[in-house]
Amino acid sequence: MEALIPVINKLQDVFNTVGADVIHLPQIVVVGTQSSGKSSVLESLVGRDVLPRGTGIVTRRPLIFQLVHIDSDDRKKTNEENGIDGEEWGKFLHTKNKIYTSFEEIRLEIEAETERVSGINKGISDDPIHLKIFSPHVVNLTLVDLPGITKVPVGDQPKDIEIQIKDLIFKYIANPNSIILAVTAANTDMATSEALKVAREVDPDGRRTLAVVTKLDLMDAGTDAMDVLMGRVIPVKLGIIGVVNRSQLDINQKKAVADSIRDEYAFLQKKYPSLANRNGTKYLARTLNRLLMHHIRDCLPELKTRINVLAAQYQSLLNSYGEPVEDQSATLLQLITKFAAEYCHTIEGTAKYIETAELCGGARICYIFHETFGRTLESVDPLGGLTTIDVLTAIRNATGPRPALFVPEVSFELLVKRQVKRLEEPSLRCVELVHEEMQRIIQHCSNYSTQELLRFPKLHDAIVEVVTSLLRKRLPVTNEMVHNLVAIELAYINTKHPDFADACGIMNNNIEEQRRNRMRDLPSAVPRDKAAAGSSSHSSSMSEQGDSGTGSWRGMLKRDDGASSPQKGHAVNLLDVPVPVSRKLSAREQRDCEVIERLIKSYFLIVRKNIQDSVPKAVMHFLVNHVKDCLQSELVGKLYKTALLNELLTESEDMAQRRSEAADMLKALQKASQVIAEIRETHLW
Repeated sequence: MEALIPVINKLQDVFNTVGADVIHLPQIVVVGTQSSGKSSVLESLVGRDVLPRGTGIVTRRPLIFQLVHIDSDDRKKTNEENGIDGEEWGKFLHTKNKIYTSFEEIRLEIEAETERVSGINKGISDDPIHLKIFSPHVVNLTLVDLPGITKVPVGDQPKDIEIQIKDLIFKYIANPNSIILAVTAANTDMATSEALKVAREVDPDGRRTLAVVTKLDLMDAGTDAMDVLMGRVIPVKLGIIGVVNRSQLDINQKKAVADSIRDEYAFLQKKYPSLANRNGTKYLARTLNRLLMHHIRDCLPELKTRINVLAAQYQSLLNSYGEPVEDQSATLLQLITKFAAEYCHTIEGTAKYIETAELCGGARICYIFHETFGRTLESVDPLGGLTTIDVLTAIRNATGPRPALFVPEVSFELLVKRQVKRLEEPSLRCVELVHEEMQRIIQHCSNYSTQELLRFPKLHDAIVEVVTSLLRKRLPVTNEMVHNLVAIELAYINTKHPDFADACGIMNNNIEEQRRNRMRDLPSAVPRDKAAAGSSSHSSSMSEQGDSGTGSWRGMLKRDDGASSPQKGHAVNLLDVPVPVSRKLSAREQRDCEVIERLIKSYFLIVRKNIQDSVPKAVMHFLVNHVKDCLQSELVGKLYKTALLNELLTESEDMAQRRSEAADMLKALQKASQVIAEIRETHLW
């Protein structure tokens, strides 16, 4: 199982080559406050002075250590291949294959790389530095050193430096595959440990947190860390390990890490003899190695699944980017044909990518025809905007100077045309809505169906322009046809229409029935013929009386009294047509108006039914079907030209780069999958 950590290191190398952070690999994340002894703990594990030193915030970028244990054979092989002489060396990711045999050079390179990205001030960056240390004196570990937690900005640090550092820490410790190494100084109160506090926020059960207590030798006289190390103050599931760091004086005097570890062992034997074998740097290294191996073993199944899923996603992404173009003519024709086919399939409802969020294509056109347009027509009142006075005025205007014995047919025709004309606006609006949907289908096909077009923005724009132009040309033709449909209905009012004739027959029967009822209600002493004649005479008399009443046409021209008469000596201008005002209609006027209104309503419903049926058919024939039938030939005729090949098939500037990045990531994922497969074959997992 010891070989599991090198496997993870190999996976880390694989993903480092593509600069990817899509896979969370198992690693140990070191967190603590400034000057808590984090750097000293790390250097003790490495066994060499390798980290920058100074006051204030020194670690300003995440530093990912990969400690690789090597044997003598590996060391000799590397020395021969690279022409170096040494048993320990280091390599940075950003310097490629350069090998550092001097740990002083490694420290200076860390400082230079930190300033290159984070600047010379005390600001921080989340861009990590990758360092791999090869040594026979280390155990296999992957460690991440992070900036120390601080509270107050100093110098030219940003005001929100505390928030920035905590966000950076949470980015790493939130990884469920990480082990948190919470470092706390022994001469501080364990209950106020910031490291344990942030660890508990992402690991409340403490299943992946190990506490390290530093500076055991700096505790106040008469006190010790026995209760802390025994877990009596704050229990930590993975354990609490105490270590003794080098003092600043030791560092200044270049005291070797190996000497410091020997002094640490002597201190623990003297101060904590019963706990000496479960504390110290060497025990910490072995414990971390063991925890990491077990953690890797537990994480591998999920890691394998994640890698396979990502490999499938990147394969699909790479497929969408397509291969570099070799035959331009064939590629252009293929893309044009595919777009035209997908456009037609979207209208017909047979597209490969079915929209689930909203109606699209043919389904939306159907909705426009039968829901939007249908409901709009049904909401049009057959008598809307038509008052009884309008009807009465039309009847009188149609009779000319002579009183009419019957309701004039001209008045019905005049009024019904006025009402039918109101159907034109919603019909034209229906055409507009379908045209808008046909335009939207272009974008739908670009986004979902033919992603290859995204490779060639100029071709995409050209296709959009051609289809838009075709739709634009068909719009006035379709509008004209719909306008003609309404004009046809206005051109000839067919009062012999079967449905209209049936309505007239029913209405005449109702009127006749009403007349008989009135005759039946007359007193029996009055003869029927005289009663009928008297009724007509009475109606005429009443009509004249009504005409001479207030609000009548003739009454408004007649002088009734001095108040309404012009002054004496002034002539009355009979050409001044008065405005009729509201009044109670006579029985005949009411009957005539009802007859006209019923006829208008009956005929309007017939025409509305015709329009509701014929407008969708016209739109389908003149707009939708015409575009479907002509789209392929239109695109080929306008775009399939030798002179346009280079221009239309020019890829977007970043497409080649994205294709390369996707290919590299796919290759890395496939390699990672092979590495995990090797683990299964060697029974390490």
